[in-house]
Amino acid sequence: MSRLTEEEGKEGLKLAREAIEVYLRDNEKIKPKKGLPASFDEKRGVFVTLNKYGNLRGCIGYPYQVFKLKEAIIDAAISAAVSDPRFPPVTEDEFADVTIELTVLELPQLLKVEPKDLPNHVEIGKHGLIVKKGVFQGLLLPQVAKEYNWSSEEFLCESCWKAGLPQDAWLDEDTEVSIFEGQIFKEEE
Repeated sequence: MSRLTEEEGKEGLKLAREAIEVYLRDNEKIKPKKGLPASFDEKRGVFVTLNKYGNLRGCIGYPYQVFKLKEAIIDAAISAAVSDPRFPPVTEDEFADVTIELTVLELPQLLKVEPKDLPNHVEIGKHGLIVKKGVFQGLLLPQVAKEYNWSSEEFLCESCWKAGLPQDAWLDEDTEVSIFEGQIFKEEE
């Protein structure tokens, strides 16, 4: 599966914006338009992040390649706008001040190393993390660790925290840690 081009990334951002605009205005989910690049028919993991004046306003996505990219973008965009439990739904008036970031994910890879060696296999700015233990799971996108200037250890701790686990849970033998890469496309502020 090849990486998206800049043009395809821009198409993805336009699709996300249109999906949110129509949903906020008409309470309807759009159908993917015809003529999208062939890559939009491939199953991909994707996250849509909404920012308002540089602050997080919503972020929802699909870490695994379950849906076609065009469907995943539409669903994730609408969910980021109205279903992120951390925020009230975005309003139609407010949406003009929101910028969209699209992260298209590569397939996550489970790290099969000793827990103490995990930090050596996490590259800040390149890898996102999925931490899973029992019913608890947390995901942080590759750009998050870079934005907060975290070390690999801090990134692992914060991923555990996001999963609702103790911050040192990554050191437990029964905690699964997966890495993934993502292509990031952003609207201009």
